[in-house]
Amino acid sequence: MQSPKSLDPHNGNPDMHSRTLPAASLVLLVTFAASVFTSALPAQSDALRVLDGEWVYVEDRTEGRALERLGPPMSAQFSLQVEAGAVVLNGHGSGHRDVRIALDGAITEVTEPKKVVRYRGAWQDGAFEYEVAFEREPDQASGIGRIRRTFRHTPDGLLVTVVVDPPTGEPSIALYRHPQDIALPAPAKATIGDLDWLAGAWVGSRSSGSSIEERWSPPLGGAMLAVSRTVNASGKMVAFEYLRIVERDGGLVYAAQPGGAKATEFVLTELSKARAVFDNPRHDYPKRIVYELAADGGLSATIGYLKGGTPRRFEWKREGAR
Repeated sequence: MQSPKSLDPHNGNPDMHSRTLPAASLVLLVTFAASVFTSALPAQSDALRVLDGEWVYVEDRTEGRALERLGPPMSAQFSLQVEAGAVVLNGHGSGHRDVRIALDGAITEVTEPKKVVRYRGAWQDGAFEYEVAFEREPDQASGIGRIRRTFRHTPDGLLVTVVVDPPTGEPSIALYRHPQDIALPAPAKATIGDLDWLAGAWVGSRSSGSSIEERWSPPLGGAMLAVSRTVNASGKMVAFEYLRIVERDGGLVYAAQPGGAKATEFVLTELSKARAVFDNPRHDYPKRIVYELAADGGLSATIGYLKGGTPRRFEWKREGAR
């Protein structure tokens, strides 16, 4: 992939023109241009500045959408970096990083092996808008042709509207906020002993033929520890995760480290004799983890958003059980 480059439709050479101007005229021209630029820039920059930073999906606000279809219209987490006359995109679902979108209508082009992607943006009517157009080789002609995204700051957060054409050209609308502006849930009161039903070695399989296991230690010392492992059908480990549940401030915190990465924490918000719900609305995905013990002794876990969508489900039995 080539680095993004701005295509400027103006190809004049200012150095050549400056040689033909008297010094006084040149000073006046530069001073006038600078005054025009600086008089227009602050108002636009101040308005744009509220878009700067990291944004995390909060809720789907598309009217009339079925519960199972609720979800972010683009990446669940992204960033906007405001610069003079431009916005830099990261994590917008294209796979491209540090894409600089000029606000004067200039095109930013990214060349890939099988297609060319062109970005064009502007600030208008109090919102930042940009369009992504795809030019594919003949054998790659099918697929999305154009994506239009609008970012409008509101007192409630950043309202994002996305139109994908094809397939439908209908808008999807969602609310995003800075992570620190998303309220944390009220924790449920509990001790680690309340989760003794989770202890044990749990094994299961996926429809793909891979196996997955979670092995939880008994509650002791205010904590439970676990390791998860996924092995594909050919016998190769393809994923692992370190897990722990610890007592904190009268409640329980679930910490997940997929691949041994930095821990992400989820707070226990609901608890019964056979069900535990852990939430972190500031995380991109998942925002909720639910463990449930079935009547037949099996264990399930679902991960997903706080509301709607189709959660991913994992099922296990105790090792050795039939």
